[in-house]
Amino acid sequence: MLASVSPKSRRAAACATACYPLGRDVLFADRRERIVELSCCAWALTGSEEDALTALAAIGFRSIDVQAKTFFSPTSRAHIDDLGLSVSCLALCFNMEDAAALDGAPAAQQAALDHCREALDHAADLGADTAYVVPGTDPVALPQFGDALGQVADFAAARAIRVGVEHFPGKALPTAAGTLEYLSRLNHPNLYLLLDTGHLQMSKEDPAAVIAAAGDRLGYVHLDDNDGKGDLHWPLLAGVLTEGALAATFAALAPSPYAGPASIELSPQLPDPVAALTQSRACALQAAKKE
Repeated sequence: MLASVSPKSRRAAACATACYPLGRDVLFADRRERIVELSCCAWALTGSEEDALTALAAIGFRSIDVQAKTFFSPTSRAHIDDLGLSVSCLALCFNMEDAAALDGAPAAQQAALDHCREALDHAADLGADTAYVVPGTDPVALPQFGDALGQVADFAAARAIRVGVEHFPGKALPTAAGTLEYLSRLNHPNLYLLLDTGHLQMSKEDPAAVIAAAGDRLGYVHLDDNDGKGDLHWPLLAGVLTEGALAATFAALAPSPYAGPASIELSPQLPDPVAALTQSRACALQAAKKE
Protein backbone atom coordinates (compact mmCIF):
# COMPACT_ATOMS: atom_id res chain seq x y z
CA MET A 1 0.00 0.00 0.00
CA LEU A 2 1.05 3.65 -0.27
CA ALA A 3 2.05 3.65 3.40
CA SER A 4 5.13 1.66 2.41
CA VAL A 5 6.20 4.35 -0.02
CA SER A 6 7.06 7.03 2.52
CA PRO A 7 6.31 8.08 6.10
CA LYS A 8 4.27 11.02 4.81
CA SER A 9 1.79 8.90 2.91
CA ARG A 10 -0.94 9.21 5.57
CA ARG A 11 -1.11 12.98 5.04
CA ALA A 12 -0.79 12.56 1.28
CA ALA A 13 -3.56 10.00 1.09
CA ALA A 14 -5.87 12.38 2.92
CA CYS A 15 -5.93 14.58 -0.18
CA ALA A 16 -7.59 11.78 -2.10
CA THR A 17 -10.63 11.89 0.14
CA ALA A 18 -11.74 15.19 -1.40
CA CYS A 19 -14.48 14.82 -4.00
CA TYR A 20 -13.52 16.13 -7.43
CA PRO A 21 -15.75 15.54 -10.44
CA LEU A 22 -14.54 13.52 -13.36
CA GLY A 23 -13.81 15.58 -16.42
CA ARG A 24 -11.57 18.46 -17.31
CA ASP A 25 -9.14 19.42 -14.56
CA VAL A 26 -9.16 23.22 -14.72
CA LEU A 27 -6.57 25.15 -12.72
CA PHE A 28 -6.71 28.92 -12.08
CA ALA A 29 -9.40 29.38 -14.76
CA ASP A 30 -11.11 32.15 -12.82
CA ARG A 31 -7.91 34.18 -12.49
CA ARG A 32 -6.72 33.85 -16.07
CA GLU A 33 -8.27 33.76 -19.48
CA ARG A 34 -6.88 30.32 -20.20
CA ILE A 35 -7.31 26.77 -19.01
CA VAL A 36 -4.44 24.83 -17.43
CA GLU A 37 -5.08 21.11 -17.25
CA LEU A 38 -3.69 18.22 -15.31
CA SER A 39 -2.25 15.54 -17.53
CA CYS A 40 -0.76 12.16 -16.66
CA CYS A 41 2.16 10.15 -18.00
CA ALA A 42 0.47 6.96 -19.16
CA TRP A 43 3.55 4.83 -18.47
CA ALA A 44 2.67 4.87 -14.77
CA LEU A 45 0.35 1.97 -15.59
CA THR A 46 1.52 -1.35 -16.97
CA GLY A 47 -0.60 -3.95 -18.74
CA SER A 48 -2.49 -3.43 -21.96
CA GLU A 49 -2.76 0.03 -23.44
CA GLU A 50 -6.54 -0.25 -23.56
CA ASP A 51 -6.75 -1.09 -19.84
CA ALA A 52 -4.38 1.76 -18.96
CA LEU A 53 -6.45 4.24 -20.95
CA THR A 54 -9.66 3.06 -19.31
CA ALA A 55 -8.13 3.40 -15.84
CA LEU A 56 -6.75 6.89 -16.50
CA ALA A 57 -10.10 8.10 -17.82
CA ALA A 58 -11.88 6.58 -14.81
CA ILE A 59 -9.56 8.46 -12.44
CA GLY A 60 -10.61 11.67 -14.14
CA PHE A 61 -7.76 12.50 -16.50
CA ARG A 62 -8.68 13.86 -19.90
CA SER A 63 -5.14 14.52 -21.06
CA ILE A 64 -2.27 12.02 -21.22
CA ASP A 65 1.41 11.82 -22.14
CA VAL A 66 2.81 8.84 -24.03
CA GLN A 67 6.19 7.38 -24.92
CA ALA A 68 7.67 6.91 -28.37
CA LYS A 69 6.58 3.68 -30.07
CA THR A 70 3.45 3.29 -27.95
CA PHE A 71 -0.26 3.66 -28.71
CA PHE A 72 0.30 2.87 -32.38
CA SER A 73 -2.45 0.29 -32.83
CA PRO A 74 -5.81 1.27 -34.35
CA THR A 75 -7.47 -0.21 -31.26
CA SER A 76 -5.52 2.05 -28.90
CA ARG A 77 -6.06 5.08 -31.09
CA ALA A 78 -9.79 4.42 -31.24
CA HIS A 79 -9.92 3.91 -27.47
CA ILE A 80 -8.25 7.28 -26.90
CA ASP A 81 -10.96 8.91 -29.01
CA ASP A 82 -13.80 6.91 -27.47
CA LEU A 83 -12.76 7.91 -23.95
CA GLY A 84 -12.51 11.58 -24.87
CA LEU A 85 -8.79 11.68 -24.10
CA SER A 86 -6.25 13.96 -25.74
CA VAL A 87 -2.49 13.41 -26.02
CA SER A 88 -0.53 16.40 -24.75
CA CYS A 89 3.08 15.28 -24.92
CA LEU A 90 5.29 12.49 -26.28
CA ALA A 91 8.53 11.37 -24.63
CA LEU A 92 10.97 11.03 -27.52
CA CYS A 93 13.89 9.18 -25.93
CA PHE A 94 11.94 6.18 -24.66
CA ASN A 95 12.18 2.86 -26.53
CA MET A 96 15.19 4.00 -28.54
CA GLU A 97 17.65 1.37 -29.78
CA ASP A 98 20.54 0.78 -27.39
CA ALA A 99 23.09 1.92 -29.97
CA ALA A 100 21.28 5.20 -30.67
CA ALA A 101 22.21 8.43 -28.87
CA LEU A 102 21.56 12.06 -29.70
CA ASP A 103 24.98 12.94 -28.26
CA GLY A 104 26.77 9.95 -29.76
CA ALA A 105 29.09 9.25 -32.67
CA PRO A 106 27.70 9.96 -36.16
CA ALA A 107 26.08 6.55 -36.69
CA ALA A 108 24.56 6.49 -33.20
CA GLN A 109 23.36 10.06 -33.57
CA GLN A 110 21.75 9.35 -36.94
CA ALA A 111 19.92 6.35 -35.48
CA ALA A 112 18.62 8.57 -32.68
CA LEU A 113 17.54 11.27 -35.13
CA ASP A 114 15.68 8.71 -37.23
CA HIS A 115 13.95 7.47 -34.08
CA CYS A 116 12.96 11.01 -33.08
CA ARG A 117 11.63 11.84 -36.53
CA GLU A 118 9.44 8.74 -36.52
CA ALA A 119 8.26 9.55 -33.00
CA LEU A 120 7.45 13.15 -33.95
CA ASP A 121 5.38 11.96 -36.90
CA HIS A 122 3.50 9.75 -34.45
CA ALA A 123 3.10 12.64 -32.01
CA ALA A 124 1.61 14.76 -34.76
CA ASP A 125 -0.80 11.97 -35.69
CA LEU A 126 -1.89 11.76 -32.04
CA GLY A 127 -2.43 15.51 -31.87
CA ALA A 128 0.34 16.19 -29.33
CA ASP A 129 1.80 19.69 -29.41
CA THR A 130 4.82 18.96 -27.19
CA ALA A 131 7.60 16.37 -27.15
CA TYR A 132 10.70 16.17 -25.01
CA VAL A 133 14.18 14.69 -24.81
CA VAL A 134 16.47 13.65 -21.97
CA PRO A 135 20.17 14.58 -22.07
CA GLY A 136 22.95 12.04 -22.11
CA THR A 137 25.39 11.50 -19.27
CA ASP A 138 28.56 13.10 -20.68
CA PRO A 139 28.88 16.90 -20.40
CA VAL A 140 31.71 16.78 -22.96
CA ALA A 141 29.18 15.58 -25.55
CA LEU A 142 26.81 18.53 -25.07
CA PRO A 143 27.94 20.16 -28.35
CA GLN A 144 26.91 17.02 -30.27
CA PHE A 145 23.68 16.91 -28.29
CA GLY A 146 23.01 20.52 -29.23
CA ASP A 147 23.58 19.82 -32.92
CA ALA A 148 21.08 16.97 -32.78
CA LEU A 149 18.60 19.04 -30.77
CA GLY A 150 18.56 21.68 -33.48
CA GLN A 151 17.61 19.08 -36.08
CA VAL A 152 14.94 17.57 -33.84
CA ALA A 153 13.53 21.02 -33.08
CA ASP A 154 13.39 21.95 -36.77
CA PHE A 155 11.62 18.72 -37.67
CA ALA A 156 9.18 19.21 -34.78
CA ALA A 157 8.47 22.84 -35.69
CA ALA A 158 7.32 21.75 -39.13
CA ARG A 159 4.70 19.66 -37.31
CA ALA A 160 3.70 22.44 -34.88
CA ILE A 161 5.32 20.57 -31.98
CA ARG A 162 7.53 22.25 -29.40
CA VAL A 163 10.52 20.34 -27.98
CA GLY A 164 11.34 20.34 -24.29
CA VAL A 165 14.71 19.45 -22.77
CA GLU A 166 14.47 17.87 -19.31
CA HIS A 167 16.92 18.84 -16.59
CA PHE A 168 18.05 15.60 -14.98
CA PRO A 169 20.33 15.14 -11.94
CA GLY A 170 23.13 12.71 -12.73
CA LYS A 171 23.10 13.55 -16.43
CA ALA A 172 24.87 16.17 -18.54
CA LEU A 173 22.25 18.82 -17.69
CA PRO A 174 21.67 18.16 -13.97
CA THR A 175 20.00 21.46 -13.03
CA ALA A 176 17.16 23.53 -14.41
CA ALA A 177 19.28 26.68 -14.20
CA GLY A 178 22.07 25.05 -16.18
CA THR A 179 19.61 23.72 -18.73
CA LEU A 180 18.17 27.21 -19.25
CA GLU A 181 21.70 28.56 -19.77
CA TYR A 182 22.37 25.79 -22.29
CA LEU A 183 19.15 26.55 -24.17
CA SER A 184 20.05 30.23 -24.18
CA ARG A 185 23.38 29.42 -25.82
CA LEU A 186 21.70 27.22 -28.42
CA ASN A 187 19.21 30.04 -29.08
CA HIS A 188 16.80 27.85 -31.04
CA PRO A 189 13.23 29.20 -31.16
CA ASN A 190 11.69 25.75 -30.74
CA LEU A 191 13.65 24.46 -27.73
CA TYR A 192 12.18 24.80 -24.24
CA LEU A 193 12.70 23.65 -20.66
CA LEU A 194 10.77 20.67 -19.37
CA LEU A 195 10.51 21.35 -15.64
CA ASP A 196 10.32 18.32 -13.33
CA THR A 197 9.44 19.12 -9.72
CA GLY A 198 11.02 15.93 -8.41
CA HIS A 199 14.29 16.72 -10.15
CA LEU A 200 14.20 20.22 -8.65
CA GLN A 201 13.99 18.63 -5.20
CA MET A 202 17.10 16.60 -5.98
CA SER A 203 19.07 19.61 -7.27
CA LYS A 204 17.78 21.86 -4.44
CA GLU A 205 16.24 24.42 -6.81
CA ASP A 206 13.16 26.51 -6.08
CA PRO A 207 10.30 25.80 -8.54
CA ALA A 208 8.95 29.36 -8.41
CA ALA A 209 12.38 30.81 -9.17
CA VAL A 210 12.90 28.41 -12.07
CA ILE A 211 9.45 29.15 -13.50
CA ALA A 212 10.16 32.88 -13.32
CA ALA A 213 13.61 32.48 -14.87
CA ALA A 214 12.28 30.29 -17.68
CA GLY A 215 9.58 32.75 -18.73
CA ASP A 216 8.42 31.87 -22.21
CA ARG A 217 11.09 29.15 -22.41
CA LEU A 218 9.02 26.93 -20.11
CA GLY A 219 7.71 24.19 -22.38
CA TYR A 220 6.24 21.52 -20.11
CA VAL A 221 5.81 20.58 -16.44
CA HIS A 222 6.12 17.22 -14.68
CA LEU A 223 4.82 16.76 -11.13
CA ASP A 224 6.27 14.02 -8.92
CA ASP A 225 7.79 13.50 -5.49
CA ASN A 226 10.79 11.73 -3.95
CA ASP A 227 13.00 11.65 -0.86
CA GLY A 228 15.13 14.55 -2.11
CA LYS A 229 17.90 12.18 -3.20
CA GLY A 230 16.62 9.62 -5.72
CA ASP A 231 14.52 9.93 -8.88
CA LEU A 232 11.74 7.85 -7.34
CA HIS A 233 8.57 9.34 -8.86
CA TRP A 234 6.49 8.84 -5.74
CA PRO A 235 2.93 10.15 -5.40
CA LEU A 236 2.60 13.85 -4.64
CA LEU A 237 3.14 14.62 -0.93
CA ALA A 238 4.52 11.12 -0.27
CA GLY A 239 8.11 12.38 0.00
CA VAL A 240 9.71 15.74 0.78
CA LEU A 241 7.16 17.73 -1.23
CA THR A 242 4.83 19.74 1.02
CA GLU A 243 1.37 21.12 0.40
CA GLY A 244 2.80 24.62 0.64
CA ALA A 245 5.52 23.93 -1.92
CA LEU A 246 3.03 22.38 -4.33
CA ALA A 247 0.65 25.33 -3.94
CA ALA A 248 3.58 27.71 -4.47
CA THR A 249 4.45 25.94 -7.71
CA PHE A 250 0.93 26.42 -9.03
CA ALA A 251 0.98 30.03 -7.82
CA ALA A 252 4.14 30.60 -9.85
CA LEU A 253 2.63 28.98 -12.93
CA ALA A 254 -0.51 31.12 -12.82
CA PRO A 255 1.07 34.42 -13.98
CA SER A 256 3.68 32.77 -16.21
CA PRO A 257 3.42 32.66 -20.01
CA TYR A 258 3.13 28.86 -19.80
CA ALA A 259 -0.28 27.61 -20.92
CA GLY A 260 0.25 23.84 -21.11
CA PRO A 261 -0.67 21.02 -18.73
CA ALA A 262 0.95 20.08 -15.46
CA SER A 263 1.54 16.37 -15.94
CA ILE A 264 1.76 13.86 -13.09
CA GLU A 265 4.62 11.41 -13.71
CA LEU A 266 4.69 8.45 -11.33
CA SER A 267 6.68 5.23 -11.28
CA PRO A 268 4.98 2.06 -12.54
CA GLN A 269 6.81 0.24 -9.73
CA LEU A 270 4.60 1.75 -7.02
CA PRO A 271 2.55 -0.81 -5.05
CA ASP A 272 -0.76 0.60 -6.31
CA PRO A 273 -0.23 3.00 -9.23
CA VAL A 274 -3.95 3.63 -9.75
CA ALA A 275 -4.40 4.69 -6.12
CA ALA A 276 -1.22 6.78 -6.34
CA LEU A 277 -2.48 8.59 -9.44
CA THR A 278 -5.89 9.16 -7.87
CA GLN A 279 -4.31 10.59 -4.73
CA SER A 280 -1.85 12.74 -6.69
CA ARG A 281 -4.55 14.19 -8.93
CA ALA A 282 -6.62 15.13 -5.88
CA CYS A 283 -3.61 16.70 -4.15
CA ALA A 284 -2.73 18.73 -7.24
CA LEU A 285 -6.27 20.04 -7.61
CA GLN A 286 -6.42 20.92 -3.93
CA ALA A 287 -3.04 22.70 -4.04
CA ALA A 288 -4.06 24.63 -7.14
CA LYS A 289 -7.13 25.94 -5.32
CA LYS A 290 -4.90 27.24 -2.54
CA GLU A 291 -2.63 29.17 -4.88
